[in-house]
Amino acid sequence: MRVLLRADASAAIGAGHVARMVAYAERAVARGWEVAFSGGVENAEWLAAQFDELGVSRVPFDPEGFDAVIVDHYGLGDLRKEVNAAGALLVSIEDDVFGRRPADIVVDSGFAPAPRPDDGSDLLLRGIAYAPLRDVVRRTRRKPSGPPTHVTVVLGGGAEWATTVGLLLRALRDTELPFVADAFVRGEPSLPSLLPGQTIRLSPPSPALLDVMATTDVAVSASGVTFVELCCLGVPTAAVQLVDNQETGYRAALDLGLAVGLGHADTLDLTSVTSTLRALLSDADLRGSLSATASSTVDGLGVDRVLDQLESRTGSVRDSPYR
Repeated sequence: MRVLLRADASAAIGAGHVARMVAYAERAVARGWEVAFSGGVENAEWLAAQFDELGVSRVPFDPEGFDAVIVDHYGLGDLRKEVNAAGALLVSIEDDVFGRRPADIVVDSGFAPAPRPDDGSDLLLRGIAYAPLRDVVRRTRRKPSGPPTHVTVVLGGGAEWATTVGLLLRALRDTELPFVADAFVRGEPSLPSLLPGQTIRLSPPSPALLDVMATTDVAVSASGVTFVELCCLGVPTAAVQLVDNQETGYRAALDLGLAVGLGHADTLDLTSVTSTLRALLSDADLRGSLSATASSTVDGLGVDRVLDQLESRTGSVRDSPYR
């Protein structure tokens, strides 16, 4: 099986799409498939380095010669005719209406996908059971224990979120509780003066993030790919809706009891955020409930479920009306 992955990363759109493609690459290579990647990796170089470790080649986008093309991209339009005409199946990753296009296999791994209009797509794989998680996340699954003194703050990969990170760090300070906070952020957030027993350490997103998340007691996270990883790890999390395409996932996560909510990044209220974080850091029962619910909801096996379906359908493209 030859598979082409298509995604982009940048300071504007973050690294989540590439992170999901790394998960697909890992599981496809483990099956002995030949995998190539097409796209930009600015702002996600530390993730894209895993393509090289896996032996995944970097190529221009051309579906010719591949058995399947997996696309995770909001900015591309209808690709099915082109991909099928080249003899390949199209697998399209979407997040509600974002990235939606007709495909042979459509994957929406949201917590509670909304009804989807019929656009001629053949197979719909929907729900958190299909969430793509990197191998290192699945291997690191555990439930945090001990007093909530270690906090991880991670909001996307763009420097434009530095101001929001600064507000969150100020809210942590205002809880008046002791903590050591690791904040992964690009740019230079404003740091508050701290109280005794409080420490903040800043660093840019890097492979070290997963190691830190694996030992953290509490996380403050945007509601994207990293949040799903935190769920798999069982980390009690306060979630922020960073951008519009996270709204559906953010609301569903709160409804399902996977996180406490801090609100939209553009309208965060310092007093409210401080109160929510104080409750999360001081209430062991709340942390335990969030951890158990999140880790039982996200098992990390989503990519293999998708690839199983892809493997069983690789001959169907020959019958496509576009071929």
